[in-house]
Amino acid sequence: MSLEKENFLRTKLVPLLQRLDPSTSPKWGKMNVQQMIEHYGGDAVRNASGRLKIDTIITPPENLDRMREFMMSDKPFKENTKNPLMGEEPAPLVHKTVQGAIGALQLELIYFFEAFEKNPALITRNPFFGDLNFEQNVQLLFKHALHHLRQFGVEPETI
Repeated sequence: MSLEKENFLRTKLVPLLQRLDPSTSPKWGKMNVQQMIEHYGGDAVRNASGRLKIDTIITPPENLDRMREFMMSDKPFKENTKNPLMGEEPAPLVHKTVQGAIGALQLELIYFFEAFEKNPALITRNPFFGDLNFEQNVQLLFKHALHHLRQFGVEPETI
């Protein structure tokens, strides 16, 4: 288990997002800063905690081991990685401000960690990577966060 990755999610991600200028243009993709934060908190973190249940694994069974190997590696997601569960255009905003979106993300991260503290054997289903335990979810959330931070010019060496 990477305590650095867990610590990053617990203590470093939200301050990095708070320092990000909401008017920063993405290096790729169509989401703005607030849409990215709402996507990450509303989709990724809620799915990892089990609060957003997706029953179907869309990755073909013969590709699942390869997908998990990639997930557990330090290889980054490619720029413009398509998510077939998202539309061509970003989802409408849920929160009135970026700070509201960050606050909601922070609450979802707290819920994520509490869900696994209450039930360390919890397994949640990810539509791309299958059934994941705590360590696997932390790895995926960390990798996903780095992907979106890079999208807005925050490089890993500055984390």
